[in-house]
Amino acid sequence: MPGPLSGIRVADFGRYIAGPYCAALLADFGADVIRIEKRDGREDRTLIPLSQSADGAPGEGAMFLQMNRGKRSLTLDPMSEKGREVVRRLVAHSDVVVANLPGETLKSMGLDYETVSAINPRAILAVVSAFGLDGPYANRVGFDGIAQAMSGSTWFSGTEDQPVRAAAPYVDFGTASLTALGIVTALRAREQTGKGQLVEGALLRTALTFFSTMLIEEAVAKPRRTPTLNRSQTSGPSDIYRTRDGWITVAVNGDPLFRRVARLIGAPEWLEDKRFASDKSRGDHGEIISKRVQEWCAARNSADAIAAFEAARVPAGPVYRLRETLDDPHVKAGDFFTSVDYPGIGPAPVAATPVKLHGTPGEVRKRPPMLGEHNEEILKELGYSDSEIATFGRNGTV
Repeated sequence: MPGPLSGIRVADFGRYIAGPYCAALLADFGADVIRIEKRDGREDRTLIPLSQSADGAPGEGAMFLQMNRGKRSLTLDPMSEKGREVVRRLVAHSDVVVANLPGETLKSMGLDYETVSAINPRAILAVVSAFGLDGPYANRVGFDGIAQAMSGSTWFSGTEDQPVRAAAPYVDFGTASLTALGIVTALRAREQTGKGQLVEGALLRTALTFFSTMLIEEAVAKPRRTPTLNRSQTSGPSDIYRTRDGWITVAVNGDPLFRRVARLIGAPEWLEDKRFASDKSRGDHGEIISKRVQEWCAARNSADAIAAFEAARVPAGPVYRLRETLDDPHVKAGDFFTSVDYPGIGPAPVAATPVKLHGTPGEVRKRPPMLGEHNEEILKELGYSDSEIATFGRNGTV
C-alpha cells in the first residue's frame, strides 16, 4: 500500500547513521529514497560486516542493513564535472536532499542551501552535522560519542574515575528522528508557502536536549552533582541490582511506587523516615535505599524478583545479554523487527519502523540496495539517454 509520503523523492547523501536513518524513516512511510555513494561504496557500507567475499574483503554490514533499507542506490563521483551535473539534476528532481556533512564540504559539493534553493526553490535541504552550521565548532567533524561526552552525559553515567559512554548511539538515532520530524514539518509548510527551506539537525544539539534536565538543574540550583553509576540521584530506588543468577533494573519515581517497594521488601519504617519523604530526599539518600533493595534482590533469582515487583506494580526488568534480548518472548511475538534477506547474507532482523501509525503505518518496503544497483534506472528518470549513461560508466562519473 502506498505510504503517506508516496510521491516524495529524497536524495540521500548521508553516511553512517544520522543522515541515512533519517532518510530510511522517510522511506518507511513511502518516500522514494535514492542513496548516493562513491563508486566503490561508502565507508559505512561494510561496518560490522555480516559476510565476506572470496578474497576476504568485508561484505555489507549490520549498520548498512539497518540504515539503508527501502532505498535505491546510485553511485556517483560528485566532485567531477559530470558528477556535479548529475547532482544538479538530482536536486532539481527531488523534494528533499539529506546530507550529514560539515558546511564547507556541503558548499564544495554544491549542496549548501543557497545553491540547492537556486536550482529548486521547492527543495528541502536537511543538513545534519556534529556541532551545527554556526559557531566556533561549525567545521569540526564528530560522531555520536563526541556529542555524548560534551553533553555531560558520559561523565555523569560513570564514576569520577571512569566516565562511561552509552554503547547505543542514541545521539545519532535521536538526531535522525528529530531531523525526519523537521522534514515532514517543512513539507507541510511547503504546502502553505510553495517554498522549501533549510532543516538543520546537530548531534550536540540532540545530546544537550536529551540531557537537558540535569543541565538545567546545574545552571539554576548548582548542586554540583557527582556521578553514581546506575543509581538515580533524583528518586529511588532506581538502580541496577545483582540477583542470584544475573541482574535486574528497578525504576521508581513518586510516592505511590516508593510505598509499594517499602512494603514489598519489608521496610515499612521507611514510610515514616523523613530522609525518604520525597523523590528529592530519596535521591539524596539513594545509597541507603539501594543497599537495602540489593540485599532483598540478592536472595532471589531474577525471574522471581521481577515477578514480585510486577505483582506490586513496580517497574522492573531484566538486564539482558544480546542473545537474551533476541530470544525474549515479547520481542519475538511483537513486530519490533522485520526480516530482510540481503544477497550473500540471508535473513537478518532489521529494527522495524519505531513509531506505529495505525491508519497509515510505516514499513520496511524492500531490502537495502546493492552498490549501484539502480544506476541506469535512476539516471533515465533524470533524463539521461542510454549513450550518456554508458559514457558515465566509462569515464568514472557513476
